Amino acid sequence: MLDGTGPENKAAPSAWQAGLIGLARCVRFFSRLPVPGLPFEADPHAAPDLSGMVRALPFAGLVIGLPASLVLAASLALGLDSWLCATLSIAALAVSTGAMHEDGLADLADSFGGATRERKLAIMKDSLVGSYGVCALILAFLLRIGALAALADRLDALPVCLGFLAACSLSRLAGVAPLAFLPPARSDGLSRGVGQPSRDSFWIGAILATCVTILLGFFGGLPKAGIGLMLIAAALAGWLVTRLSRRLFGGQTGDVAGAGQQAAEIAVWLALLIAVTP
Repeated sequence: MLDGTGPENKAAPSAWQAGLIGLARCVRFFSRLPVPGLPFEADPHAAPDLSGMVRALPFAGLVIGLPASLVLAASLALGLDSWLCATLSIAALAVSTGAMHEDGLADLADSFGGATRERKLAIMKDSLVGSYGVCALILAFLLRIGALAALADRLDALPVCLGFLAACSLSRLAGVAPLAFLPPARSDGLSRGVGQPSRDSFWIGAILATCVTILLGFFGGLPKAGIGLMLIAAALAGWLVTRLSRRLFGGQTGDVAGAGQQAAEIAVWLALLIAVTP
């Protein structure tokens, strides 16, 4: 168009609009939740770019975890058994994310059966799930459900649900740590296609995730030791998965990021459980 009203002539979004766009794109990419296009968003279907979007990831984790947290709150209010409440909540979370992170964990676990770097990468690219992957998924679900059920036995509903949201925020930021600190392990992978988060953006995201966790812990009445252990556990999980990915593949993949999120989520809940156990 020549009248100056075409999409190419739209004013650049303001800082807060850019933040909302980053949040919307993070939620679209990391979940199956329906997110409508924003009025000031040029292309809602554009490919995500994690290079700067990672700063919105702690808040996207809250949005993604909210439906499952509401399921947890409702089931606890109905007086259901804590194990059943935790199972329903984790099931709702898996539906919200399309089991995206679980898929990455299974693929990474299956890669342990490869003898060489090339074979490991080929196994991760295969859509089939092997025995290592099945075992990893079973253990991950049991650990998450068991830890959440134990927390529900020890804490009231509000701190459990807010702690659940904090874990969703922290674990998603920890999951992208390998993407920020390692080069892509292959030239055709998903992690290369969505861009590599800059380290500066990652650290900004880490600060925001820390602030979110502290605020949720404060309003939920979580013990200070528990909040501190949650932060340490998330950082340690991200660091360990990054080290593992460097050793196994000489870089990172999208599957590694998914596995990192799962590892961090488990670590955060176990850390909080340790803090509240008499």
